Amino acid sequence: MGRPLRHGSEFVFGQPDTWGTPNAETVTDTRLYGTAIARSWDRLHPRLTHRSSWGAADGTLPIVEGTVIRLDIDHLPSGAIPKPVWLWWSGTDATASDTDRLWQTYLRRFDIEHTFRLLKQTLGWTCPKIRTAESADRWTWLILAVYTQLRLARPLAADRRRPWEKPVQSNKLTPARVRRDFRHIRPTTACPAQAPKPSRPGPGRPPGRKNTHPTPRHDVHTARKPDTAKRRKKKSTTPRPRRTG
Repeated sequence: MGRPLRHGSEFVFGQPDTWGTPNAETVTDTRLYGTAIARSWDRLHPRLTHRSSWGAADGTLPIVEGTVIRLDIDHLPSGAIPKPVWLWWSGTDATASDTDRLWQTYLRRFDIEHTFRLLKQTLGWTCPKIRTAESADRWTWLILAVYTQLRLARPLAADRRRPWEKPVQSNKLTPARVRRDFRHIRPTTACPAQAPKPSRPGPGRPPGRKNTHPTPRHDVHTARKPDTAKRRKKKSTTPRPRRTG
């Protein structure tokens, strides 16, 4: 009697007795991690709450079904103790080949994340204050060209590593290490551009004249619940008298 169950039996990551039989299981021999065992459970959904992106949702929250994957490996290249990795895929009906493809794609994403970190921190992708989308696109292509030059200059660069870094071969140098030795590479390469000509900065906008090209402003809208918005209390013009003794 009563309303039917909405979430069903609970799946707890730290309690194997709640997992049940996996829908797919694969065993793969890898070069860096030894034997990798991947298991997947189909059509599981998280119990959503009124937080983050669902903070402004009204009524009953939806059920978002997906696939949960657990990856176990023998060892790590660093020698640390390997821990299981839990992955979530928003698709359903994952086969054994899908399970293998998903956890291998997850490992590949580290290369992409490290590339973005290099572009932001070392090459200064986010340093300039870009005002328009066209300027951002041009600056992005410029940073990508610099990144490509660093990748192509690896055979010419010396490994100027930090005291705590391990030595690597010249064909495996990261772009950040190549950048450290780029000042020694530059004199040995040809320069297609001509010598710079001396010049003076422009006069700029005359004093007293207003800017005819103001910076565009973009409104950043944040969705909130109407009840959670705090109302500011109006300050009283006749405050209560305070005791002095």
